[in-house]
Amino acid sequence: MTIFTGMSERDLRTKPCPVCGKPAVETFQPFCSRRCADVDLNRWLSGVYAVPVKEEEDEDGAPAAKPGNEESGT
Repeated sequence: MTIFTGMSERDLRTKPCPVCGKPAVETFQPFCSRRCADVDLNRWLSGVYAVPVKEEEDEDGAPAAKPGNEESGT
């Protein structure tokens, strides 16, 4: 079974494993083994990898109000 990754088959064969750098194996794409795939998953789950976020802004460019910090109108 092949999963579409948006890369050509040639690219998949030439890309090294992102964990250890060995040649990738089709069965464990983009990794070389189940171990490297599990190492990568553990890194995501433990927070080693993180996607940076930007603080949200209101429509007028002002920082959005945080929950609990709303001003009372009374």
